[in-house]
Amino acid sequence: MALFKRRTVGKPGEWFYCLEHRTVEEGPQCRAADRFGPYATREEAAHAMETARERNLEWETDPRWHDMGKGDKGDKGGRGEGDEAS
Repeated sequence: MALFKRRTVGKPGEWFYCLEHRTVEEGPQCRAADRFGPYATREEAAHAMETARERNLEWETDPRWHDMGKGDKGDKGGRGEGDEAS
C-alpha cells in the first residue's frame, strides 16, 4: 500500500469526463486512463461521449483511412500501396 497518493496533474477550470463514474469533473479527479479531457467548459465535458461517437464515425467513414491500393484484396490490417515495413 502506498504511503502517498500520486496527485493527478491539471488546472482549475479544466473539465473532464470520467468514463468509470460517468460524471463531469472539474480538474482531474480520476486516473488519466479513465477520463476524457480536458475540456474548456462543463458543457463540452458533459457531451464527451457524443463527441467521441461523432469523431469515431468520421474516422470510420473517412476514405483516406480505408482506401484500397492495387493488390490490397481487402486486407484491413495490411499496409496500403507504397508503405514499407520498418
